[in-house]
Amino acid sequence: MSDVRKTIAGGATWQEVAEDRRRHRDATVAESRIDAPLPEDLSIINTDVEELVKWLASGEWSATIVVRAFLRRAGDAQGMVNCVAELLVDRALERAEWLDRYWVEHKKPVGPLHGIPISVKEHIAMKGLDLNAGFVSWVGRVAEEDALLLQILWDAGAVFYARTTQPQTLMHLETSSNLYGVCANPFNTSLTAGGSSGGEGALIGLRGSVLGIGTDIGGSIRSPAANNGIFGFKPTSERLPTLGWSAPMEGCEAILGTIGPLSTSLEGIKLFMKTAVGAKPWLKSPNLVAMDWRDTTGLFSEKKLKVGVMWDDGVVKPHPPIARALCKVIDKLQKSQKVEVVDWIPKDHGRAWSIIHDVTSLWSACAERDEYRRQYAELWNERGDVDVILCPAGPGVAPKLDAARYWGYTSQWNLLDYPAVAFPIHKCVSVRKDGDAAMTDHIPLEYIPRCEADKDNWSQWELYGAKGYKGAPISLQLVGRRYDDEKLLAALEVILKEADLPTASPPTRPWV
Repeated sequence: MSDVRKTIAGGATWQEVAEDRRRHRDATVAESRIDAPLPEDLSIINTDVEELVKWLASGEWSATIVVRAFLRRAGDAQGMVNCVAELLVDRALERAEWLDRYWVEHKKPVGPLHGIPISVKEHIAMKGLDLNAGFVSWVGRVAEEDALLLQILWDAGAVFYARTTQPQTLMHLETSSNLYGVCANPFNTSLTAGGSSGGEGALIGLRGSVLGIGTDIGGSIRSPAANNGIFGFKPTSERLPTLGWSAPMEGCEAILGTIGPLSTSLEGIKLFMKTAVGAKPWLKSPNLVAMDWRDTTGLFSEKKLKVGVMWDDGVVKPHPPIARALCKVIDKLQKSQKVEVVDWIPKDHGRAWSIIHDVTSLWSACAERDEYRRQYAELWNERGDVDVILCPAGPGVAPKLDAARYWGYTSQWNLLDYPAVAFPIHKCVSVRKDGDAAMTDHIPLEYIPRCEADKDNWSQWELYGAKGYKGAPISLQLVGRRYDDEKLLAALEVILKEADLPTASPPTRPWV
């Protein structure tokens, strides 16, 4: 499809540029709907990555049929919540048809991701396509080649079919821009889908994708994952290549941004990481750590998994649904023979945020960052053999639109450069109409805020209550030590099993 751009440099107003981008987006969505839905569409989009790989590798499903199903669903998702920057209909189908011809000729898949449709956050470069990162003034910047990570996934057999929205500047826990407008939450459209990878979160939450790529410098993968009831993983920095993304903070080394997967399943996260790291990206991007993806089979078979529970960060207290979810999970883990649970008392998390947002005195902030990292490592050492920290992914479920302001539950781990994964608590289902005023040690009936940020967060609950957040997914977060990425995902697998929680999101997604 032709993509003739109006740009600021070409003399267009910002309104004309935005209108042109939306017109292009809408045309690609219309193109995705030329073919009528097939009976197997629902089965395809409700199949998680680990099973989809098997069906495609065996030839039971063709890549073309699978890609068409996800293109149609992505088009529907765009109409529901406004999460798509553009669909790549011609590119995706050309790629899928080539993969099908390869399979017919060789009777084997191209690689571990043969035919898997992968959605991509817009500011990750694709050759020949616009690379605006949500800025009106950047429309017209065109990528000369695919980002390195996309090259790796392409070689593994992936199909890129959808580009998703992000907020202007990429530094927001919501997803809105003058270019594409506001991306809403598919479970409750008065709530945000999160940010900055909110387009990815919403698309995957609606099963317009089952595996996508986001980026994270303060919570931008985990926030939308938590808000949309899916899995989202922020690796330790410099394990996956960011070469080829477009961002205003590019070159900043104070807090390194990361790139990582969002998926409907934990296995999807693991497959993505194993494939990407297995390609040895450090050979082309020398800033990366030359570390293979490590096998964690049997890691916790001989010893108990020790989980430190951080009920809140000491700055902003979580809303009752989050506290209740933690209570329920911990109650089950305490009954497990394979898990030991201890409390984790946070150390100066308010100080962490002051370091993160201090760009006026960069050198001193970096020195303070390093000292804080040393102190936190010492804290972890003092607490014995704690393997992972279980904590909220945010101070509540998905915030109301234009109300997301507190980053502390995610940005803390960016400062420390710890790997972290957000995951849904589907046994708790969602925020309910009743029962959210129960009194426990962690769910107060009456609460006196500690600070302005705490007051703002708690006022949202007092204003809207359970009714205002009805249907929103409830998620938590698990955190590991630096470069313990594999161990962290293995620990999450144990926790999900022992707490009787699913390793994948439900096959059908509600939408209000």
